Parts: sequence; C-alpha cells; structure tokens
Amino acid sequence: MSPVTGVPFLEMRNISRTFPGVKALDRVNLEIRAGEVLALAGENGAGKSTLMKILTGIYAPDAGGTILIEGQEVTLADSHHARALGVNIIYQELAVVGNLTVGENIFLAREPRTRLGLIDRPRMYREAREVLATIDMDIDPATRVSELSVGQQQMIEIAKALCAQSRAIIMDEPTASLSHHETGILLGIVKRLRERNIAVVYISHRLEEIFELADRVTVLRDGRTVGTAPIAEMTRETLVRMMVARELSELYGEPDSHASGEAVLEVQALSLKPVRGAAPRIRDVSFTLHRGEVLGIAGLVGSGRTEIMEMIFGMRACTGSIRIDGKPVEIRNPHDAIRAGMGFVTEDRKAQGLVLGMSVRENFSLTHLERYSPCQFVQHARERESCQHFVRMLGIKTPGVEQKVVNLSGGNQQKIVIAKWVARSPKVLIVDEPTRGIDVGAKAEVHALIARLAAEGIGVIVISSDLLEVLAVSDRILTVREGCISGELSRAEASQEKVMALATA
Repeated sequence: MSPVTGVPFLEMRNISRTFPGVKALDRVNLEIRAGEVLALAGENGAGKSTLMKILTGIYAPDAGGTILIEGQEVTLADSHHARALGVNIIYQELAVVGNLTVGENIFLAREPRTRLGLIDRPRMYREAREVLATIDMDIDPATRVSELSVGQQQMIEIAKALCAQSRAIIMDEPTASLSHHETGILLGIVKRLRERNIAVVYISHRLEEIFELADRVTVLRDGRTVGTAPIAEMTRETLVRMMVARELSELYGEPDSHASGEAVLEVQALSLKPVRGAAPRIRDVSFTLHRGEVLGIAGLVGSGRTEIMEMIFGMRACTGSIRIDGKPVEIRNPHDAIRAGMGFVTEDRKAQGLVLGMSVRENFSLTHLERYSPCQFVQHARERESCQHFVRMLGIKTPGVEQKVVNLSGGNQQKIVIAKWVARSPKVLIVDEPTRGIDVGAKAEVHALIARLAAEGIGVIVISSDLLEVLAVSDRILTVREGCISGELSRAEASQEKVMALATA
C-alpha cells in the first residue's frame, strides 16, 4: 500500500436518498483518489449499495447533494453516462452472458466493426487477448464464458471494465464466491489496478481483505458517514466498533461446547453413484455427528464438501449407509431426509432457500405448512403467530411478517432460512456457507444462533469457505480433499495452518 495524495478523482458531498418511509442515506461524504484502493465498510443496510447506485447513475441523489469528478460538478443521467465518465461497477452477482464467448462479453454492446458494419471478430479477439494479458489471464477469447469457473468469470468482468477505459472501478463483494486460490489472484489484480493509477472502491465484509488491500477505509452506519481514515491507523477492533458500535469481543466470544457422546448421525462408506462406469468423485465417506455438536466441514471449493451433504440429504444418488439416532434410514430424496429429522440451509439463500417475492410468513412455513392446514385450508392466524414467535426468538429485523423477504438485508434473509428449518425441530441441521455476503454484526448473530441450536441438542454441520468462521463455531473439524475425508481436528488442536495443510496436502 502506498500513500495517495493530490486532487480527488471523485467526490460525493452531502449525499442523501429517501425512499418511501425510509431515509437510506443522510448527508454522506465520500472521496476517491486516483491510484488508491478505498474500502467501503459497513453492515448490511448501512447504505453502501444505495451510495454506489447513486455513484453509477442508477439512482439520483436527493436535492442538496453533489458529485464532482476532477473538481467539476456532474449530474449523472444514467449508468451509461457514469461509464462514459470512467466509473464502472462489478456486482457480486456477475453480469456475464454464459452463451457468449469471452471476447464477446468483454466488448458487449461495443463490438469493433468493419467498414461494412459487421463485427470485426479478428480485431475483437486480438484486443480481448491484449486486455486479458494485462491481468495475467492466459485464456482463449473464443472460449464460451459458461465453460469458465466463477473466479475466471470475475476476471472477465474486470477485463470489461478495463477495456471500457475505466478510471474508477467499484467491486462489490468480489471474492464472495471465489476459492482461496482465485481470491489470491483477484487481490493481486486489485493491487496492479492501483499501480495503473485506477481508483478502486472495494466493498467487502471480509476484514482481512480490507487490511491487506486498502489505502483508506470509509465506514457507513445507518445511512451516515461514521468516518474515513488511512488503514495504517486502523485496527480490526477499531473498524468493527465503527461499523457496528460494539466491541469485537462482544461479537466473537468463544462458544461453549454442548457436544455429548451420543451419536445423532452416522455416515458409513458413502460414495456418489458413478456415471457411466466412471470412478465416483465422492468415495468412502464415513463420520459421526454427536448430539449438541457443531461439526465444521472445511475444504477448497470443488473438494466435494457440499456434494457430500447433498448426498446425505437425498439430493444426489449414492451408496453407503446412514443412521439417525442409531437407527438405519433410507434416504432417496430430500422428503425422506426431512421425515428422518434433517434440515438443510443451502449455500445460495436467494436461489434455493427463499422465494423472494413471498412474505416472511410464507417463506417461514414452507417446510412445515401441514402443521397449519389440518383440513386442507391454511390457518393463517396460527401460521402468523408461530412466525412472529420465531422472528422474536431469532432477532429477525422486519417491519412485520407480511414484509416481502426481497426487501430485507442478507443477514435477516439468512435467519429466515434457518428459522423455517428450526421450526421443524430437526435432529440434524446442515448449514452451507452460513454467513456468505452478510456483514460482521450479522455474522456474529448467526454464529450465536448456531451455538444456541447446538445447546438445544441439535447436531449442526457447518460448511464454510471462511476458515476463521469454521474455527470460531466448530467443536470438531473435518477436512475434505478430492471427494474424501482427509483429516479431523478438535477445536483445541485446530488452526488455519493445520486445516489448510489437511485440505491441500
């Protein structure tokens, strides 16, 4: 990191934005300098996304707010206008088109043309290869984007921004879906963007990335600017206090273990059924989960950790045996797993865990609607009362149970997914990436909720790409490598180095 001085490339002064009944931003100030990485930190709902939508021309600020680029006041008409001024954003949900090639994605809507007005493909692929080389991507521009990993697709988004002559690039949770290796590559690219005098606004809930990359950090809380400071003057404790108005020790206390010696789930010699005679990718998986235990599952992306849990939950055909409470169970599909006393909080809450257009109440009762409809008709009063009980119990922040979940923060959406399974009183709860894309305060609340479920005697399995999270919540950790269990560590002996060694050796 290097100190960055001089006239700011971009300034936002006294930016406010009001939606019906909500003041999302209240006189926020932001300053971005060329050749720096500015981290933008804050809880979900702090106003980061709204501020960036104003900066990229999607929203207009309320009267009284001003935006200046190189000292000149501008009024952004729309996102095309912002891009023309050199401001681009890369969203967490990537905007690549899978059935187009890499080159076609990079030059989408800006394709070079021949004299006859046709797309000049040789030139397009040549120039695409040149821009890919600037971020050390050795890939054929004629490759379809659907054939690339998520990490490679993220790099294509960066290449698009560079090709558009960006002077400021906003990255919204860019590593949320990347493997450890891909994250390292992306962080290296961000550092090279700084060397090219490009301003980078880096939004992330991963504090370790902020301290590795940022020159300065601006913190928002409740739609207001808490402050801006050089990262060299910050500590993890200070940053968390600014973000959530609480001490780090309040958020990450070590939970007590509630594991008993009684087995609640036993998995023996589980293997994925092979396709057309090929060797099974997941093979000979055996482990035991105890009542009241939090069992962490760690491994690189692609190691098979999620697939193992999907096999246990009946989402993938497999061989082997499963016992719950000491009794053998046959699980052919998720319905069998649910009847046997299992729940599964899936990795992608928006695509697999929630129906975004439905209310909190409707999402809550999806896993156990039969309880409120004994005579084929839903008893909405009972359903509503039960939902309100879990909203209070889990601290879900919502104006009411009829609120659509699409309007809630990521942390509260995650709690609703957990609530709908907890309401079934499961014996085993599998939680895949429990805090992906949610802020540090909400992470602590989800961790506390996991500990509470274990204290109530539920056996909890937690899969996470975040090693610090696995270490924080687990009584015991299993590592997965290439479809097999590669190691086991108790909480006392586990460390980041030991977990990574078992996951990669």
